[in-house]
Amino acid sequence: MRKTACITGASRGIGAALAKKFAKEGYDLSLSCHRSEEQMQALAESLQDSYNIRVLTFFGDVGDFSFVEKMMKTTLQEFDSLDVLINNAGISYIGLLTDMDIEDWNRILATNLTSIFSTCRLAVPSMVHEKTGHIINISSVWGNVGASCEVAYSACKGGINSFTRALGKELAPSNIQVNAIACGVIDTDMNRCFSKEERAALIEEIPAGRMGTPEEVAELAFSIATGTSYLNGQILTLDGGWI
Repeated sequence: MRKTACITGASRGIGAALAKKFAKEGYDLSLSCHRSEEQMQALAESLQDSYNIRVLTFFGDVGDFSFVEKMMKTTLQEFDSLDVLINNAGISYIGLLTDMDIEDWNRILATNLTSIFSTCRLAVPSMVHEKTGHIINISSVWGNVGASCEVAYSACKGGINSFTRALGKELAPSNIQVNAIACGVIDTDMNRCFSKEERAALIEEIPAGRMGTPEEVAELAFSIATGTSYLNGQILTLDGGWI
């Protein structure tokens, strides 16, 4: 049987690279995004035509449990089982904590952290029944060390890291692996808020001398999903030696 992967935040950047990698390897896909519907639909059609796979698309807010519930229910009905769940959807907030209002806090928490509870809560029973599965959470180095002016984002990513470690222990007896990738500076739209000068200064701090690419994140995610089952509850840092 063909394997299946569910990827959130799949319209561009890391999410699109993940979708392309798993499609190339023959996986059927369940993809979701919030705002870039046309972009993701075009990606889905391209992957179906190029690799002769099935692609389901869902458009909505992963911070809303009812949307995630509908997405996961449909995915499991259409594909019968789920081999890989990749929680990639995320938003950032750059600014002083004292300038952040409660609406911003709740929005970033729902999108970045509560969404992972929701997808895992709904995907895990099927994986436990099948006694197999991989959950990969896309995190950040700021979840390891924190970042000034990104308190909420750092808190969410730190929560993802602890969530990953704990759920990995919980699901290991069922042969389900839960791991996370703590990304450094990846060349995506999220980091294009910085000026040319700011980007250059940032790159100077990275021993590898460059930003990472979405494709490198996708390659690591695929190696986790197809590698040893003894790797569980781990946070793998991908940052070019930066932190």
